[in-house]
Amino acid sequence: MSENQPVNPVVPVKTSREEKEKKPWRALISYWVLGLCNNYGYVVMLTAANDLIGETEERKKNVERNCSYMSTGAILLADIIPSLLAKLIAPFLPFFVKVRIALCVGLCAASFILVACGENMPTLITGIVATSMSSGLGEVTCLQYSSFFDKNVVSAWSSGTGGAGVIGALSYSILQYIGRKTTLFIMLIIPGLMSVAFFIILPKPQADEEKLDVQRQVNTEEIERPKESMKKKIRYVPSLFKYMIPFGLVYFLEYFINQGTFELINFTNTFLDPSDQYRWLQVVYQAGVLISRSSVNLFHIKHIWIFAVLQAINVVIFTTEVIFYYCPSFWIIVTLTLWEGLLGGAAYVNTYYRISYEVPEENKQFSMAITSFSDSIGITLAGITAIYAHNAICSLPPPKMPY
Repeated sequence: MSENQPVNPVVPVKTSREEKEKKPWRALISYWVLGLCNNYGYVVMLTAANDLIGETEERKKNVERNCSYMSTGAILLADIIPSLLAKLIAPFLPFFVKVRIALCVGLCAASFILVACGENMPTLITGIVATSMSSGLGEVTCLQYSSFFDKNVVSAWSSGTGGAGVIGALSYSILQYIGRKTTLFIMLIIPGLMSVAFFIILPKPQADEEKLDVQRQVNTEEIERPKESMKKKIRYVPSLFKYMIPFGLVYFLEYFINQGTFELINFTNTFLDPSDQYRWLQVVYQAGVLISRSSVNLFHIKHIWIFAVLQAINVVIFTTEVIFYYCPSFWIIVTLTLWEGLLGGAAYVNTYYRISYEVPEENKQFSMAITSFSDSIGITLAGITAIYAHNAICSLPPPKMPY
């Protein structure tokens, strides 16, 4: 080849690497949208919980406290237990990512249709269960698949799930005035957007070749030697307790607040009626989650137990408030709710970010997946506890209100 001869521009390895370096935004955008779509339905069902129960069930009420004996914790359990099962089982199954995402999209679409058309509690619960299964399987799958990309996709995913909280709660709170059925049919755009994000926007895996080879070996072992792979994973679980226990505790505490006390907050010196107060507290909580889940690239907090301690203080404040009514202003509760959301979101993103750089590459995919089980078990226990706590508080005679 002469010195003046043009160099062939098609050099496969070099071009591929250059494209990966030039277009990391595709993976980040895709993971943000996937986080949004994956958690959107879950948030909508929780935001709508008070309305769904009220529309379909006659609830025994304590008129003096202006509360009902069927807690929204019942909706929380339907919205989390199937997700819990998906998160427990999926990490131990072969990783067929495209099949899983297609299943998530189908379940998400079915859930909106069932809840939109449901006129009785069994139909509504079936729809909520479909939402839960879609969300749980989607979270496990996307977190596992993040091992094939740069660790920054974890922060993009976390920010997207935070965005789902705000957009889901806010869109329902606004759109519910046009009717539940119309609102939920409009929301069918979400599973379509999830398909576009994964199958069109998301590029091929972008980690370096060494990391990709490790992940491919892990997936091959799962298929060719499933028993050995299963035993290895089970033996590895105890080493993840340092992430899972404080993470699960934070979620137990915050969901106890959300489903055990929010519905009992009833201020009369504000322009919002009680049902509106419940919905907008959910919006404020999700705003806090969004802010903190988007913060890990600015500052990273390693010690997750700090969030658990601070969240426990919030539990004391909210529980004593709904028993004794000592807080003089609804806006104080709004501020505390924002703080609660900040703590929960920070626990989520900092936990997964730690795993992304602390866990050995061969264990990272499984670690991402199984750790998501800990927040679901915390939420499940919170839902059960919240039902009993809610009913016990609702049965109390009301104290003299300062507002």
